[in-house]
Amino acid sequence: CLSSIALALGLLIVAASQNIAIYFVGWAIIGLGMGAGLYDAAFSTLGALYGQNARSAISTVTLFGGLASTLCWPLTALLLELVGWRGACLAYAVTQLSVCLPLYAWALPREGGAKLTLEDEIADKPRAGAKSSDYLWLLALLGAVNLLISAIGVIVSVQLVELLQSAGAGLVAAVGLATLIGPAQVVARLAERAIGGWFHPAWTLALSSALVAAGSGLLTSGPSFAALALMIYGAGAGLHSIARGATPLALFGSGDYAVTIGRLAAPVFMAQAIAPVASTLLLASHGANAVLYGLAGAALVALALSCGILVMARRRS
Repeated sequence: CLSSIALALGLLIVAASQNIAIYFVGWAIIGLGMGAGLYDAAFSTLGALYGQNARSAISTVTLFGGLASTLCWPLTALLLELVGWRGACLAYAVTQLSVCLPLYAWALPREGGAKLTLEDEIADKPRAGAKSSDYLWLLALLGAVNLLISAIGVIVSVQLVELLQSAGAGLVAAVGLATLIGPAQVVARLAERAIGGWFHPAWTLALSSALVAAGSGLLTSGPSFAALALMIYGAGAGLHSIARGATPLALFGSGDYAVTIGRLAAPVFMAQAIAPVASTLLLASHGANAVLYGLAGAALVALALSCGILVMARRRS
């Protein structure tokens, strides 16, 4: 609920800003709202409500989340045309207060939560050894994978068109190629929702890392393979959103799930803050190829760490 209030307040400040300082203040408040209301907070809520059965709900949330850019980019373009950027910010602020806030306040249960079955209690037993080296290693590995995949994701989202152009694609072609990521994410999430319950989410994490690595590596081959590369990458990125929420739930149980998600969110936010600046400096100093090879290298490290998590998860099972 606080996320909707913060997002609305930040958007209102941005809409009313008359100088750059106030504009930045508005965006800082929007950042607080994003930290309190995006996937990590949603996963924590679902874990508290459904316990070990939250994986399906997490898949559903990420499925709709994958459609956000598909719907909101054209909607924002329409708003910019009709009412300008200040009016667009105002419209989204009103949406937060009139749609999102009531849904959070009235639709989500305020008490109770998942009743632990015997299966849940067995899955939650790792909580008792929360300070064990096994727990800490898994937490560190998960945090590192999330950091690397998130860094790759934010660089791709910010600089993909420029990277494709630098590799030889025209502007129209680069924009068209970039749109392939969204549908690939949705298809992968639909597939995971259909068959994901058959296997441990650590397998989803490893598969997502493998696809991100394959897509990132293929991007270094130039625009000829860009379409295939971006579809493979998009599928991996789509699966990773689910794995981010489902893997810690399966490994550590639902009892301290919100705390665990909070710990794992910290490296993600750091990556989102640092990666665009670092990649921009690298792009300016060494060119697009350096950034592309850097993405591929980071993806390979994430894949190796994900395989380590899979081995540890199988051993715990």
